Amino acid sequence: MGLRVKPTYRQRRFGVEVRQLRERAGLSSTEAARLLVMKQPQLSNVESGKTGLSAARVSYLADAAGISNGPFVEALNEMGQDSGKGWWTEYRKELGESHLDLAELEAGAVALHNYELLFIPGLLQTADYATAVHGGGYAESVREVQDKAVEFRMARQRILSGDHPPKLHAIIHEAALRVLYGGREVMREQLLRLVEVSRLPNVTVQIIPLEDERRAAFNHSFMVIEPSVVELGTVLVDQLGTAQLLGDAQVTTEYEQSFARLSELALPAVDAEVVPEDRRVKDSLGLIQHLLYPLL
Repeated sequence: MGLRVKPTYRQRRFGVEVRQLRERAGLSSTEAARLLVMKQPQLSNVESGKTGLSAARVSYLADAAGISNGPFVEALNEMGQDSGKGWWTEYRKELGESHLDLAELEAGAVALHNYELLFIPGLLQTADYATAVHGGGYAESVREVQDKAVEFRMARQRILSGDHPPKLHAIIHEAALRVLYGGREVMREQLLRLVEVSRLPNVTVQIIPLEDERRAAFNHSFMVIEPSVVELGTVLVDQLGTAQLLGDAQVTTEYEQSFARLSELALPAVDAEVVPEDRRVKDSLGLIQHLLYPLL
């Protein structure tokens, strides 16, 4: 099997994890290659994500590093054997690698914690809203690419209603609900979509109100993508339309803690089943309905 020309993020991440196991074991690349009965250049290709590693060799290296965490090793093996191919592969020619890497990570996630400051989360957008956002983005792009990007975003949303959907917890700043991307009608349908999707058992939507003096001074959007083993989690950081994937365990922990604080600051989650007369406190649904009224 030939070497990968463009390893996906998960394939590169596998290589990083293998290198960290080797370093934890106190082995040079030459020593580790000898332990694994392979040549040093082969191990270098593994650590750069250009090729995988057999489950047996991963286990040998984990033992040498003193790792006895069965679920971690099992998840690492799964990552190493992953082909990187999925429904997203058909968009490779039109869209950048960051789009494909995100879809691949979401496909393997059990939980997604998404904070958005200026936009509705991509997994909750309507097609018209997504079209308006792409058309007014930071960077210009041709219409065909914009259309593909919107189509791709709609395809990503299928994970929320699949056989094993991840739990999505979205926290949205009120500022994102007030910008009329695409006009009044588009935004009205988008706000209604937030209420509709909140009825899914695996989706939680919270709003941080503008008037809250305790609101967090968080100036960029992010999403913590959590697989079955939290040590292999990833943070997507989005600033000025540029996405960056961060896999450091400490960074992931810090963003999870930030998300927990944001959840405390936000209004209670949208519960579309609660009748108005049963409400005793301000909540996210009440705020959405307040913003909907002028758009009717």
